[in-house]
Amino acid sequence: MNYDVKDKGLAEQGKRRIEWANQSMPVLNQIRQRFEKEKPLAGMRVAACLHITTETASLLQTLAAGGAQVFACASNPLSTQDDTAASLVVNDSIPCFAIKGEDTKTYYSHINAVLDAAPHFTLDDGADLVSTLHSERREMLAGVKGGTEETTTGVIRLRSMTADGVLKYPIIAVNDAKTKHFFDNRYGTGQSTVDGIIRATNRLLAGASFVVCGYGWCGKGLAMRARGMGAHVIVTEIDPTAALEAVMDGFSVMSIAKAAQIGDFFCTVTGNINVIRKEHFAAMKDGAIVSNSGHFNVELDIPGLESLAKKSREIRPFVMEYTLADGRRINLLGEGRLINLAAAEGHPSSVMDMSFANQALCLEYMVKKGSDLAVNVYPVPPQIDADIALMKLAAMGILIDELTDEQMKYLASWDIGT
Repeated sequence: MNYDVKDKGLAEQGKRRIEWANQSMPVLNQIRQRFEKEKPLAGMRVAACLHITTETASLLQTLAAGGAQVFACASNPLSTQDDTAASLVVNDSIPCFAIKGEDTKTYYSHINAVLDAAPHFTLDDGADLVSTLHSERREMLAGVKGGTEETTTGVIRLRSMTADGVLKYPIIAVNDAKTKHFFDNRYGTGQSTVDGIIRATNRLLAGASFVVCGYGWCGKGLAMRARGMGAHVIVTEIDPTAALEAVMDGFSVMSIAKAAQIGDFFCTVTGNINVIRKEHFAAMKDGAIVSNSGHFNVELDIPGLESLAKKSREIRPFVMEYTLADGRRINLLGEGRLINLAAAEGHPSSVMDMSFANQALCLEYMVKKGSDLAVNVYPVPPQIDADIALMKLAAMGILIDELTDEQMKYLASWDIGT
């Protein structure tokens, strides 16, 4: 079995941490039990380009239980948990190509390693796997039947590929499921991003000005959690409706140019490029802390920051201090990469339970229906979304009401008025 991990000796530690995560993933565990009996993925080769974390390991174990041959690589150079990667190789016999801190060349060599398996299906987080497949490994496209995409950035890229007529097989936008982005993006990103910032800096949020760039579901969660820690939260936006919502939610809203002058902490969660630029870094206070929790580090103009600095040093793990000509210091966290995974452990397993349940069930759906689908980016089938929500509620011991026949008739009628 080919693989590339940091140290196989970490496998036992990884195994214990995966078991710990599994304890909070009842929906995925239920799916795994069914998959073990039914083998709906038998004979399928699956290439998974995801954050190699304990929660991802639970998903990959579930797919293997369903009969799939799974090949895994990292979707971000800093997001891998090396003990998890080792455990996948040693304890689950899943070829894994992922090392925390790998350089760009190694990162793409790992993507190509899983593509060497000639997959029937792809699971992607950010669309780097799909992009590489379509640009550099086109000889593999004929054998690919379908795929899924985990995150907002990847869905944006895939829809661009579709609009340009480039995409060659159908893909389900798992990110857009209600049981994914309402919970993973909001509660997962919110908590894990604050966790990553605090682990990296050990600084107090209470009383500080915390600038959240972007008020999508990730931004909403981050703003909510930063306020919960006592920070004065400022939101920057380009969407007038989202900006208005932030105002109505009680946050200060202003331009990034103004926020740059007063923020103590900054975090981008937009999915766009150069949200915080050179001129914004130049306006920041001494000691400002800058981070990103969007998928790619391009949200921050890091070359612009470097051009302003007369010197830089790693002052503590995951904190690079840039000293400007006038002596002001700007602190960049985690190389501008996903701070919740670079400096912390990513989303809590209980919220990833729903996200990865979507991945598993959508892959099963693709195996059954993929050949009937035209090339496009598809939403998660509504019944899968609803079933996952019901399974999660049941696991929490919560029962909800059902419509009566009378209520269903009323909702379907037009002639019953006052």
